[in-house]
Amino acid sequence: MRTYLRERGWCGVKKGCDAGDCGACTVHVDGEPVHSCVYPALRADGRKVTTVEGLADPVSGQLHAVQRRFLEAQGFQCGFCTAGFLMTTAALDADLSADLPRAFKGNLCRCTGYRAIEDAVRGVRHTEDAAAGCGVRRNVPAPGAPDVVTGRARYTFDIDLGTAALPGLLHMKLLRSPHAHARITAIDTRAALRVPGVHAVFTHHDAPGRHFSTAQHEHPEDDPSDTRLLDDTVRHVGQRVAAVVADSEAAAEEGCRRVVVTYEVLPAVLDAEEAMRPGAPVVHDKGEWAGIARPGANVAGEVHGQTGDVARGFAAADVVYEETFRTQRAQHASLETHGALAYFEPGEKSAGPEGRLVVRTSTQVPFLVRRSLCALLDLPPESVRVVAGRVGGAFGGKQEMLVEDVVALAALRTGRPVKLEFTREEQFTGATTRHPFTVRVKVGARRDGTLTALQLYVVSDTGAYGNHAGSVLMHGCGDALALYRCPNKKADGFAAYTHTVPAGAFRGYGLGQVVFALESALDELARRLGLDPMAVRERNVVRPGDELETVVGAESDLRIGSYGLDACLEVLRAASASQGAGEPAAPDGWLVGEGSALTMIAAGGPGGHFADARMTLTADGAYELAVGTTESGSGATTAHRQLAAAELGIGEERITVRQADTDAVGHDTGVFGSAGTVVAGRAVVRAARSLAALIRERATRDGPLTGHGSLTDHGPLTDHGLLTGHDPLTSHGPLTGHGHATGTPRTVAFNAHWFRVAVDPDTGEIRILRSVHAADAGTVINPMQCRGQIEGGVAQALGSALSEDVRLDGRGRVRTAAFREYRLPAFADVPRTEVRCTPTADTIGPAGAKSMSESPFNPVAPALANALRDATGVRFTRLPLTRDRVWRTLAGEASRRPSDGPGNSHG
Repeated sequence: MRTYLRERGWCGVKKGCDAGDCGACTVHVDGEPVHSCVYPALRADGRKVTTVEGLADPVSGQLHAVQRRFLEAQGFQCGFCTAGFLMTTAALDADLSADLPRAFKGNLCRCTGYRAIEDAVRGVRHTEDAAAGCGVRRNVPAPGAPDVVTGRARYTFDIDLGTAALPGLLHMKLLRSPHAHARITAIDTRAALRVPGVHAVFTHHDAPGRHFSTAQHEHPEDDPSDTRLLDDTVRHVGQRVAAVVADSEAAAEEGCRRVVVTYEVLPAVLDAEEAMRPGAPVVHDKGEWAGIARPGANVAGEVHGQTGDVARGFAAADVVYEETFRTQRAQHASLETHGALAYFEPGEKSAGPEGRLVVRTSTQVPFLVRRSLCALLDLPPESVRVVAGRVGGAFGGKQEMLVEDVVALAALRTGRPVKLEFTREEQFTGATTRHPFTVRVKVGARRDGTLTALQLYVVSDTGAYGNHAGSVLMHGCGDALALYRCPNKKADGFAAYTHTVPAGAFRGYGLGQVVFALESALDELARRLGLDPMAVRERNVVRPGDELETVVGAESDLRIGSYGLDACLEVLRAASASQGAGEPAAPDGWLVGEGSALTMIAAGGPGGHFADARMTLTADGAYELAVGTTESGSGATTAHRQLAAAELGIGEERITVRQADTDAVGHDTGVFGSAGTVVAGRAVVRAARSLAALIRERATRDGPLTGHGSLTDHGPLTDHGLLTGHDPLTSHGPLTGHGHATGTPRTVAFNAHWFRVAVDPDTGEIRILRSVHAADAGTVINPMQCRGQIEGGVAQALGSALSEDVRLDGRGRVRTAAFREYRLPAFADVPRTEVRCTPTADTIGPAGAKSMSESPFNPVAPALANALRDATGVRFTRLPLTRDRVWRTLAGEASRRPSDGPGNSHG
């Protein structure tokens, strides 16, 4: 029924899982909530079906009470799941309203951490009314909020796909490899082309010979050029082999089944450390031109760096601790899967006789995608437009070009619109994951806890392709080591190719994996010294004015723009001291412990992260902000409006935003690397200041502009009301200010997390009794949205710490290709986290703000592992901390303890 409804324009019904697992497609049938993706349309015949668009009163248009509550609490971030939660909530009876974990067992959210959703159900209001000139530090509602709760928000495919709007639309399906490593010796498409409705089949014979990287960075040379649009060699199970376009998805699927491929199966290597050993099967035999560090050794990228002399540092230590830690693959699990639509619009800037090529896509990086498409397909930039609707979650997974290239190729070859939308299974097998890391960490300290040496040996598994391989490795090692003062540091890291699903950008960008190892090791070191682990951290963390030594990479432009780490530590100490305050009691026989961890993260990548913005005052008094940043739930759009309003002294409601469109502004690197607020926000501030200066200049020349504020030489304009009297804008046209930001220097944000947990030694279950997160976020532009980012980051991190694991079989095939197999945290799994933001004002970020989109994720897993160590006496060294793994490790420790002593087992 979901497809039936969407084809008739009811786009509030979302496609998230294809299997009734996520609840994004929930509708009412005769008042009862159902998952429409698994509900046959035939069963709805003669019944009343209500979608989110039908919740409001059809006569008055007044919103349903549930919609109003979600608006007032802003119970969403990206909003892709919101319609499903609204429909479920609207049908709750008193019993289920009192038991939300049970009520929402069929609804998933990847962004919010569920607290804002619970607040919405309970009627807790967070949003504030508009107030002119107030600007930042206010809970201004998101400008897209009314569209989200009514189902009018337009994500990638929430547009008219009918014959009138897009005549001749073709649907694409991809044939994927069943082998981890094979050479295609023959491919026969004749039977596929005979399927009624199939128009074309594209194979490696049709693909450009040029190699590229799916990763999208400002500097393309940051990533190996090891990928072809369609290749005659496949390097992982799930790699695309052929693309079939047809009048319908069913015909395209049948066409895929009819393509006959002959493979020469080749030896495969599935383990990163084995891949670097002599004699291992070579994943890529490309030369130096591809930018691969050492192709013959399967090393996509490597980093090496040292300060001081670590050997001397370890010799001077009273205690040295060394251990190997491992983190697993994890999926971004954005509820909106990857997808793109390519079509043509008339105009002078044409890619061919059909007109200019337009690619509408779910991406974090529309400008970089346009650049990559032009380079790959030999198109001039002016002939290609890339635009993103509202993005249904990203978390780094949409900083790739995974669909746009093949869709654009098909559209150019057929001259017709082409649509490709990943299934949930394809999202697991054909998109990217988090890099699995193996981290050997060695730390040494004197008796008082002063660090003498830190050493990392890191191997990451980049999978079949090197997208983000080197930069993830560099960021993970660099920021992790830079947090601590130590005279002797060393890092050696290798990103190894394997014949497995590719890894890519993921929230934290390598830092979460390395921090899990480093913070666990520091905790263990402190225990062996007989010291408080938090005191050891306090003794060694960087201080205001310190130079930030990243050890690896080029000369750093990192700065401590403001310092709130000491205040973060105080929050954690206060939580530890208030034992039992408001916490549930641990069940009898359970083990109780607490643990903490710290992290620091840079905002933006090294080498520049650029953003343009344009601010226009039109002749009728409207303010229009154009910025390249996409909105994927980070709240960047709201922050940009608040920053501009603060500069101009007007109410945010007077500003409309055009964004995520390569026609909107000159350039924008994209919303990744924690850059949405701190980089694009700086461009917005400068554009607003430029406009304010133009307003003052024109007012000085032509007379006062009542309604545009005081005409002081500096400071914001103070809005006084509507335009009255003579308006020079009417005769002289609009005013436009421009802003540009380069993303350098870069500031750093600090985050700290603390848990108290209870562990059942008989089952391995971990129960979180209390969760506290402290963040140095600088000036918080929108406290409600910042809290949402932190809570969502904590929830996602808990998923990867406790349950999420992309598992492969012995042939490299993903075994967890559905939500019911890949255990995402549901409402019942996520505890309420107490969020505390320390009061600082950054000297680099706009209006004193820092980034807070990635950083909350990073300290969660090590803090949880440290609490588990405190409770059980066992150091767990592998993620995720699943119940069976914890139980097996504790059972094994119990059997060894009489001879080995406590605290020496590893999970």
